[in-house]
Amino acid sequence: MRLLSPKRYIARVDLIDLDELWSRGKRAILLDRDNTLVPRDAERAPEAVAAWLDRARIMGFKLCMVSNNWHRDQVARSAGELGLEFISHAMKPAPFALHAGLKRLGATADTSVLIGDQLYTDVWGGNFAGIDTILVKPQATADLWYTQIFRVFERRALADLPCEGEE
Repeated sequence: MRLLSPKRYIARVDLIDLDELWSRGKRAILLDRDNTLVPRDAERAPEAVAAWLDRARIMGFKLCMVSNNWHRDQVARSAGELGLEFISHAMKPAPFALHAGLKRLGATADTSVLIGDQLYTDVWGGNFAGIDTILVKPQATADLWYTQIFRVFERRALADLPCEGEE
C-alpha cells in the first residue's frame, strides 16, 4: 500500500541522486535529523552528508530539517552547522510540522521530498502529508528504547523491499 511505504529505499542520504530528484521536478527537501543526517551516537553529520547538502544547495534545492527530537538546542546546532532551516518537536507521523516546513520553504508537497530513517514516523508522516518519501537506513545502531521496538516491526515490513546502494 503506497500510503504506508516509501517511494524509494536507499542505503544512505549521500547516495540519493540529486540530479534525478531535480529532473523529477523536486525543488525542496525535508530531512530528518537523528540517524538520517546525524548518527544517533554522534554530534555531527558525516562529511559525506554535509557535502551532499552543499551540492543540493548549489543546485537550488530548498532544505529544511524536520525533527521529532525534543532537544531544540541539538536540532538548532545541527541545522546551523549544516546551513538548514529547522523545525524541532515535529511529532511525525502527524503531518503538521511537515506542512510548516513546506510553508517556510515556500514549497508545495508535489515539488518536495522527505528523507528519513524511520518507516513509522518519517515515511508515514510524509505520505500522510502528500510528500514523496525516501527511506534511508539508520546511520547507527544506537536508538532510543522505543525506537528499537519500532525497528523490530520495521525490519519485518521492509523484508521484501530492496535497498538501493546496499553493499
